[in-house]
Amino acid sequence: MHLTDRIFVGGGGEGYGEPQYLRLGYANRHGLIAGATGTGKTVTLQILAEGFSDMGVPVFLSDVKGDLAGLSRAGDAGHKLHEPFLKRAATIGITETYAYRRYPVVFWDIFGEQGHPIRTTVAEMGPLLLSRLLELTEAQEGVLNIAFRVADEQGLALYDLKDLQSLLVWLGENRAEIGLRYGNISPASVGAIQRRLLVLENQGGVQLFGEPALDLADLMRTDADGRGHVSILAADRLMGSPRLYATFLLWLLSELFETLPEVGDPEKPKLVFFFDEAHLLFEDAPKALVDKVEQVARLIRSKGVGVYFITQNPDDVPEDILGQLGNRVQHALRAYTARDRKALRLAAQTYRDNPRFSIEEAIREVGTGEAVTSFLADKGAPGIADRTLIRPPQSQLGPVTPMQRAETLAASPVRGKYDTRLDRESAHEILARRAAEAAAAAEAAEAEEEHASPAEREYRAGRRYTGTRVTRSTSRPKAAEPDFGEAMGKMVMKELTGTTGRRIVRGILGGLFKGV
Repeated sequence: MHLTDRIFVGGGGEGYGEPQYLRLGYANRHGLIAGATGTGKTVTLQILAEGFSDMGVPVFLSDVKGDLAGLSRAGDAGHKLHEPFLKRAATIGITETYAYRRYPVVFWDIFGEQGHPIRTTVAEMGPLLLSRLLELTEAQEGVLNIAFRVADEQGLALYDLKDLQSLLVWLGENRAEIGLRYGNISPASVGAIQRRLLVLENQGGVQLFGEPALDLADLMRTDADGRGHVSILAADRLMGSPRLYATFLLWLLSELFETLPEVGDPEKPKLVFFFDEAHLLFEDAPKALVDKVEQVARLIRSKGVGVYFITQNPDDVPEDILGQLGNRVQHALRAYTARDRKALRLAAQTYRDNPRFSIEEAIREVGTGEAVTSFLADKGAPGIADRTLIRPPQSQLGPVTPMQRAETLAASPVRGKYDTRLDRESAHEILARRAAEAAAAAEAAEAEEEHASPAEREYRAGRRYTGTRVTRSTSRPKAAEPDFGEAMGKMVMKELTGTTGRRIVRGILGGLFKGV
């Protein structure tokens, strides 16, 4: 009998417990898939993605090794695991319903090589996450916050990295005036941020920022059969920049949290988000960032989004966040060292005891494709832990060929929407135009000065130095003594209308934007 309110995860047989289901009504209460390398985490992620898609729930996941791209193709009877999969299906009693099939997949790639480009803007990323991405100090993060505030106040749109780079140049040149209002802006901090932006640019991070930015609605589509689209982010190259990987996925979670409306406790999630290699999110993370992740994990379920962390060891996830992960699939943990044994013992303590066996021993002994599972039961109570044989996948296990990937991209529902980068007027262009206008005004003033008659020059010089009408009389009325600010302002204006002033304006306000 086909159940419409739950996903079949695995079953029993001799030595195993009862069939295990993930109830859709509790799927937005998050989950954890943990286990050592090679114990079956990827297959578990794949069968959960299949189950959610079949139930009409869109899925977003990152493909770290390229294996999950197989969701776009049906399984093959010629695969080396075909017979073992059939045997496992018979063991858990799903032989009649087990059949190979493909799933509606949309490929994404920050670098635009293996999927549709996926972008956000600098403004949407925000100073907190950008500081995390750039590994800034507290002082440098403060300068970045000032830059974002000034951009808001002056209507300087921050879309891509060159917008931020141009804004930082302008901020450095005007640091004295701006610092009086917002605090000290040291040239050293501005320079450090610029250097970190250059590193990010060299790592390919420039591809992440720009337009058209990702429309979250494109992650929550269903196909003509009502199955949820599976959005797969190509992350094999992205893993070469782990900080970029973790920050991007955290940004996406934050955007979902801030954008989606409250839905309470829906019958099924609006989207399920799988965060592979989750330990990268928390390594060396400042407390402010961990607090933000905890806040998002705690509150985003009311937006109808389920978040599933995939990692090798449960202690990779902070305890406050781990306590919110109600649905658990624990593959084998190896206890070779004292630290491993401690981690194993702590992992076992997070499950509801089963009198039939020792959870700690089971976690150590389960083989590949087996797991200790616990899913939320009636009224959201944690289910009793049980040994489970994970069901085999129906889609292809393993990567796809470049030609197969191209076929999927050609049939994508968002084909052509993100492929061409846009470059609207933003901070870079606005600041460059201001610099050009200032240089032109200085040049015009100098030209006017050069073409003036001697009498006019003498008159203007008199006005410039005395502030009164010039007469030929030697008995001039005594001018009022100007205050210091007025005198300084007149001196600056005098210099700016001369040849030296023109060069300064051109050099500082114009030349700094070349190549930015």
